Amino acid sequence: MAARKAARATKLTTFKGRLVMVGFGSIGQGVLPLILRHIGIKPAQITIISAEDRGGLPEVARYGVTFIEKRLTRANYAKTLLPLLGKGDFLVNLSVEVASTALVELCQKQGAFYIDTCIEPWPGGYTDSSLSVSRRSNYALRDAMLRLKPRFRGGPTAVVAHGANPGLVSHFVKQALLNIARDTGVKAAVPKDREGWGRLARRLGIKTIHIAERDTQVSNHPKEVGEFVNTWSIDGFVSEGTQPAEMGWGTHEKALPPDGRRHAFGCDAAIYLNRPGLLTRVRTWTPLEGPFHGFIITHNESISIADYFTLREGKRAVYRPTVHYAYHPCDQAIMSMHEIAGKNLRQQKRQRLIVDEIVSGRDELGVLLMGHKKGAYWYGSQLDIHETRKLTPYNNATSIQVCAPVLSGIIWALENPDRGIVEADEMDFARNLEICMPYLGPVVGKYSDWTPLKDRGGLFPEDLDRSDPWQFRNFRVG
Repeated sequence: MAARKAARATKLTTFKGRLVMVGFGSIGQGVLPLILRHIGIKPAQITIISAEDRGGLPEVARYGVTFIEKRLTRANYAKTLLPLLGKGDFLVNLSVEVASTALVELCQKQGAFYIDTCIEPWPGGYTDSSLSVSRRSNYALRDAMLRLKPRFRGGPTAVVAHGANPGLVSHFVKQALLNIARDTGVKAAVPKDREGWGRLARRLGIKTIHIAERDTQVSNHPKEVGEFVNTWSIDGFVSEGTQPAEMGWGTHEKALPPDGRRHAFGCDAAIYLNRPGLLTRVRTWTPLEGPFHGFIITHNESISIADYFTLREGKRAVYRPTVHYAYHPCDQAIMSMHEIAGKNLRQQKRQRLIVDEIVSGRDELGVLLMGHKKGAYWYGSQLDIHETRKLTPYNNATSIQVCAPVLSGIIWALENPDRGIVEADEMDFARNLEICMPYLGPVVGKYSDWTPLKDRGGLFPEDLDRSDPWQFRNFRVG
């Protein structure tokens, strides 16, 4: 029943071109049935290219699409992809360690559409010690992508960084702002551009935005010593976690953290800490979990949201919220992270992605907007594993929250075919939410009086600035 309702929720979008999917891990396997469900495409039009098969071949055989087992590299990506992509075709990039900028350039030259869930470098881009910490950041990867925009303005739409987060959460932020305006008596029309959204956020008093996520999914197979267990891409998670902790840096912040640094290039909307996100925690809050410690894993949305909502007078930024991820993965991933931290961030040789073996739990993913009249407001998805399995095959609660916005991004690109390179913040939030909502379980908004200072200092004295609980220094826990 749930699957039928989801299938009816979006009108079938016709697509006559070829679709090439690069990468076929948990997200590729999860999104394939959604593409076939919602887009008028035949299996013969689809080609999947993946460096390896991790359980995906039975799904490929079932759907009848073409599968090519091949690792894309600097040397072979163009030769491999050029015969498969022409004007009006679509490249769905769900890979790791294949440079997103290279694929975007290729697609623009071929006249093909493009989507990915994050901006990836070639192998070594995250860990090359010859590069500065700043140059190994998501800020740098985003800056390189944005530099392509003027060259391809008006070209085929390339949707960059549009999964759950980055991606879906940017649409959550806009809906949350409208909800707060309604609930606090602020009369405001839906803004039409980034300046309008920035003015609304400033008018509401938004100082800090957490992408606050708590994953409670659990397997009945305990984590073993020497393996990394997670509910989504392990390679992707570890690579993000070993990058520096990053955040959009608000204009209300009084001073940089002791190990905080600005970048010497780009939009200047974000900073980084001289330590990996895997080892950096903050206090945060979601409605079902309540307060918890989340990790500041670097993500594109921390920078793009902060940049999008920046208001300037001349060259001076006069308003910008502090924005960052605050993520508590599933408990077995926490144990895996603890183990990898003890090995100086050297990844375990064995990996286990849990999907079918999950017995309970949910992924509570949303945005926590703080500083307004009502204190804190969380808006997002509270999807559990049991509803997930009614909605679509080959998914857990985490992966479907990524797959739904991949689907919506593909549909939006086909409906808006000549936008060039776009980020989630520049897209129609209402249209994307319309497509995603049937796959997100309960989507709720909850107010709270929680702040990072609540219940602090009871056992040990702390140097806290209670005049402004939304400063980053009040979030840090080491």
